[in-house]
Amino acid sequence: MEMKKINSGRLRAVGYDARARMLQVRLDDGSVLQYGGVGDEAWRRFSTSGSAWSYYRDNIEEEYTAQRIAPDTAGAPAGRNPLDELFGKS
Repeated sequence: MEMKKINSGRLRAVGYDARARMLQVRLDDGSVLQYGGVGDEAWRRFSTSGSAWSYYRDNIEEEYTAQRIAPDTAGAPAGRNPLDELFGKS
């Protein structure tokens, strides 16, 4: 998922996969949260909002369930370090 850099409140990057209806946000502490079931309209409003942090708090964080994924593994299976493959760990 392609992440777009953003600087609004604690948000540092956001991305959306329309096919999977998956929203991903990176916060200023490095944590990455994924929200499933997010529709195109919610993404459009969020990504074009003049205050993305306020929209996120009011319409995403309160309406959808987050799954926390490790900062290093955005897009990789949870619990797996993508560098393991590079260095031969299984």
